[in-house]
Amino acid sequence: MHSISAFARRVGLTPSALRFYDDCGVLAPARVDPLTGYRYYSDDQVERAVHLRRLRAAGVPLADVTAVLDGSPDRAREVLAAHAARLRSESDAAHAALGALLRDLPPCGPVRARVGGPELASAVRQVVPAAARGGEFPELRCVLIELADTQVRLIATDRYRLAVRELRPLAVDGGPAELLVPADALVTAAAWATRKPEVTIEPGCLNAGGETHALPVAGGTFPAYRDMLRGLDAPVHRVLTGRVALRDALATCASPAVLAIGADELVLGEVTLPAVCSGPVRVAFDPAVLGAALEAGVGPDVLLEIAAPDRPVVVRSADQGSFTTLVMPVALP
Repeated sequence: MHSISAFARRVGLTPSALRFYDDCGVLAPARVDPLTGYRYYSDDQVERAVHLRRLRAAGVPLADVTAVLDGSPDRAREVLAAHAARLRSESDAAHAALGALLRDLPPCGPVRARVGGPELASAVRQVVPAAARGGEFPELRCVLIELADTQVRLIATDRYRLAVRELRPLAVDGGPAELLVPADALVTAAAWATRKPEVTIEPGCLNAGGETHALPVAGGTFPAYRDMLRGLDAPVHRVLTGRVALRDALATCASPAVLAIGADELVLGEVTLPAVCSGPVRVAFDPAVLGAALEAGVGPDVLLEIAAPDRPVVVRSADQGSFTTLVMPVALP
């Protein structure tokens, strides 16, 4: 038997991905220690894990991965051929769009934490949509930036959605510290940072190679988001489906958007999506709120962890364990 870390190294997956695949029912460990909860894997699982890694590297959604791994050879060929055709279509569309854009271009002491500029910009892109756009609480129109020894964390919430993104800093001096930055100002700063290989975050500004960009700090008290995370109930239902397909279905859906989840499908209005589900449940959302959470994610798949239809739903991805989103459901009609 192999520990999860040893098995991860052998098959080329990360331990967090193996935990995710266990939660999804795609690759369960051979044994789980009843006292410690540690997962152990056997030699017999190596081939399945390697196939799983290769399928994920090819961008195959997990709902289709199970069909390839567990279905007949004919079904596997059908699924893989359809995926290859979809990739070709998407690649052709991307090349066409990029070509048009290229043709249109003109010719050619204090507490501080150093992070990659593009990484910071990516984190801002994911977190800022969860900040409030108006309302009587100005701190909800801000993003909280936490600077600590081992991580830089960005958090935003409008009380209907909570987004948390963690970055691993290249270096940290001083701290810990918290900066409450207006979301609009942070978006502007992120656009500047994305062109810098590295940036240093300080109270009041970003620094990069002798250049600075303003990073105003607001007053107020940010909600106790850690209490929200600690207060989450254990998930009763897990639903794995295509992130982009669900996002697109929500875009044409009236509010409330009712997700009717069955054994192997998710029904949203007139749209039926393949899904890996742990049991039937119905839950409703504001389509704009859930759609924005899906838009902020990465990777082809999304995992919804549902404790109850009236409790916050955790939105997760196997491709980015450093990003967490909570979305509050609405009342079922």
